[in-house]
Amino acid sequence: MDSRSRIAFALVILAQAAHSVEEYVFRLFDVFAPARWVSGLLSANLALGFALANVCFVLFGAWCYWARVRPSHPGARGYAWFWTCLELGNGMSHILFSVLRGTYFPGVGTAPLLLATSCYLGFRVVTASQRAES
Repeated sequence: MDSRSRIAFALVILAQAAHSVEEYVFRLFDVFAPARWVSGLLSANLALGFALANVCFVLFGAWCYWARVRPSHPGARGYAWFWTCLELGNGMSHILFSVLRGTYFPGVGTAPLLLATSCYLGFRVVTASQRAES
């Protein structure tokens, strides 16, 4: 992966961190059963469980960046595609839930950021691999 792809990956993880904060502040765990379930697995206090789950998730993204993407590990491209697909789905689902409810849904404010950064990452990975094949 080239330097722009690595930067794009870091931007995706930063976007997810911002998204996690929005979800926490607006209490996604109170209105979305899967978030409530995961939060409850980690703590009887749903806010604490949700925060722990999201910290672990963002830390995993940071690990992917520092241990796989940044040093150009052979599996870096796979990690980039995993995060691209994950964040595309995450962003689209928040927008869909907001549209279906006809009102704000926690996380929809940063969903466009997830979509933009993950699309950019996907674009960078595709163009970097096309250049490598040439």
